[in-house]
Amino acid sequence: MKAKFWVIIAALITVLIAFLFYSYISSHNLAVLNPMGEIAYKERQLLFITVLLSAVVVIPVFVLTIFIAWKYREGNGRAKYAPHWDHDAKLEFAWWAVPIVIISVLAAITWQYTHSLDPYKPLNSTQTPVKIQVVALQWRWLFIYPEKQIATVNYMPIPIDRPINMEITADAPMNSIWIPQLSGQIYAMSGMSTKLHINAHTPGTYRGVSANISGEGFAGMTFKVKATSTTQYDNWITQAKKSDQNLNFAEYQQLAKSSMNRQVIIYGNVDEHLYHKIMMKYTAPEKTENKSDNHNGM
Repeated sequence: MKAKFWVIIAALITVLIAFLFYSYISSHNLAVLNPMGEIAYKERQLLFITVLLSAVVVIPVFVLTIFIAWKYREGNGRAKYAPHWDHDAKLEFAWWAVPIVIISVLAAITWQYTHSLDPYKPLNSTQTPVKIQVVALQWRWLFIYPEKQIATVNYMPIPIDRPINMEITADAPMNSIWIPQLSGQIYAMSGMSTKLHINAHTPGTYRGVSANISGEGFAGMTFKVKATSTTQYDNWITQAKKSDQNLNFAEYQQLAKSSMNRQVIIYGNVDEHLYHKIMMKYTAPEKTENKSDNHNGM
C-alpha cells in the first residue's frame, strides 16, 4: 500500500511539472515556438516531431530507471534475487529494435525537411520577391535594398505575404543571422555570399539576432524586422528615399568601423554596386582600393 502511495505521488508531481511547463510556454512568447512565417512554421513542426519521437525512448528509460531503483533497493526483501540471470532475448530485441526504428523514421523525416527548408531554395509564390542584401558589420547589421537604392542599419522592414530573397555577407569576423520567428540561421562570411529565403504571414515587429559569437559587442548585435502590409511597406520606401543620408563606398568605410552603437540609420541614396564592392574587398582588394581612390579623386 505504501509503495502505491509513492507511485501516485510521483505521477502527480510529473503531471504538475508538465502542466507548469505547458502554462509557461502558453503565456510567454518563445520565438521558435511562435512562428510567423512559412519557414519558421515548418521548422517548429520538425522540432515537435523530433521531441515526440525522442520521448518514445527517453520517457520509458526514465520510468524504468526509477522503477528498478525502487523495486531492487536494499530494503525490499520481496524483490526476486536472480544472480545467474544475464540475458533475455525479448528484452534485448526491444531495447535495440525500438531505438533503431525511431532513428530510421527520424532520419527520413529530417532528410525530407532538410531539403524542403534549404535556405538557398526560393519560396513558391505568385508575389514579386523583395531583394535585400545583408552585411554583418562589427557589431551591427546593414540592410541594402538594391532595387530601391536605399539602406538601413539595424532595421529591416518587409511586406507580409511576399518572399524575401536575402543575400548575406560580412565585412567583419564570421557571423550568423537569425530571425527566430521567421527563419533559421545562416552564416555571414567575408568575401562570400550566402542566401536565405523567408516570408512573414502576420504583421508585427520581430527580433533578429547575431547567432555567432563575434567579440565584445556580440550580445547587443540585434535588429528589428518590421512586417507590414504592402501599402505600408511602399509608404515606408517613399519616406526612406527622402532621407538626406547617402551611402557611397567612402561613407560605408566609416560605417564599417567597429561600433556598438545600435542606432537605426536610414540612407535615402545608396551606391548601387556597394554590395559587390564589399565582396571585392576580400576577393580583389587592390583593385577595389584603386577604384575607390579614382572615384574619390574625381
